[in-house]
Amino acid sequence: MLKGKQKAYLRGLLNNEPSIFQVGKEGLSENLLQQLDDALEARELIKITILNNQKEAPEVLAKTIASRTGAEVVQVIGHKIGLYRRARKPRLNVPD
Repeated sequence: MLKGKQKAYLRGLLNNEPSIFQVGKEGLSENLLQQLDDALEARELIKITILNNQKEAPEVLAKTIASRTGAEVVQVIGHKIGLYRRARKPRLNVPD
């Protein structure tokens, strides 16, 4: 569970990160979830864009993705989701 200070730090890093995935009308497929899992292991911090043709609310999708990948939701702003999961070999120096 991330503390407020840690989330604030990660939100600051997310500002400069591009979205590397988009979720559209197809929703969350097993293939997409596997790609998200791989990206979290490689990057630890990812940003996802939810397209307008997606029926689910971004908050619901964020919780679903986080629970299926073992990640934590850093933020949901509009149609952007930020997720974090510590990698086996950590790359980010997240404060305590």
